[in-house]
Amino acid sequence: MAIEKMKKIGLLTSGGDAPGMNCAIRAVVRTALGYGLEVIGIKRGFKGLYENDVMEMNARSVSGIINRGGTILRTIRFPEFKEKDIQQQCYENLKKNSIDALVVIGGDGSSRGAFSFHSNFQVPVCVIPASIDNDVYGTDFTIGFDTAVNTAVEAIDRIRDTATSHERIFVVEVMGRHHGFLAIEVAIAAGAEIVVIPERPLTIEKIVEILEIDKIRGKISSLIVLAEGAGRAHELARRINEEIGGAEARYSVLGYIQRGGVPTYQTRVLATMFGNEAVKGLRDGLTCFMVGISGTELCRVHLKDVVSGTKTISEEKLKIIEAMGI
Repeated sequence: MAIEKMKKIGLLTSGGDAPGMNCAIRAVVRTALGYGLEVIGIKRGFKGLYENDVMEMNARSVSGIINRGGTILRTIRFPEFKEKDIQQQCYENLKKNSIDALVVIGGDGSSRGAFSFHSNFQVPVCVIPASIDNDVYGTDFTIGFDTAVNTAVEAIDRIRDTATSHERIFVVEVMGRHHGFLAIEVAIAAGAEIVVIPERPLTIEKIVEILEIDKIRGKISSLIVLAEGAGRAHELARRINEEIGGAEARYSVLGYIQRGGVPTYQTRVLATMFGNEAVKGLRDGLTCFMVGISGTELCRVHLKDVVSGTKTISEEKLKIIEAMGI
């Protein structure tokens, strides 16, 4: 597919949903239409591409969605996409619909799928990073991360009221199976005394030591933010109650409420900028890239670097949490 003859763009959302995906969809469609390109929406991610579940999109298709969570194109996890024969059928469906390039809105797994598809069939692809975990290499922030942090902090603010009133220790479990980016930001913004993440697991002995020091300092309540990949809130609360006499440790699992909701203004602006930049990058002739943000500047990162790199947590932010816990 020759990028210089691009006339039609395929667009899909893949993997876990994130607030702001609709904003990105809107930006891609309207930017493309402004350049005289056609846009084909592909429903339910790579599975929809495999099943040829597509629809034409126009300016009215994306009216009134900038403030809506989720994705109007819907999404589903499709691990079978890694199989070559599945990708072959997807490629045939692209040709059948005369789609010249593919825009994928999704996270780390979606980036790997897009890179594999491009490598096998040389289809021009652009990834727009959308993940509440903010774990995609090559961009400071992903679509949905800011909204998820704000959602979690709002919930924890209410929990802290109860923790203080009853002089309790509260363990709050947030999302983050493999990384602690979300947990760290939430811990700082919510004023947590302890954060437990997959990259820096803490033993029960260390957690108890910190809590006992806090008690000596006069603290009447404590908040622990736990990333799901580092343990389970109910188990940690139980262990704390066993180890500390008279402790009243309780727990709360925020779960999927972090994925939904109205996207914040920062999420909306970022998603709109990413969607616009994705179309511009394809028009400039790029064939295998992700749009991202570095500092205050948009950037374009080769997908090979995205899928081979590993985003690391901020040691400085961990030190800030420790410093603020006094």
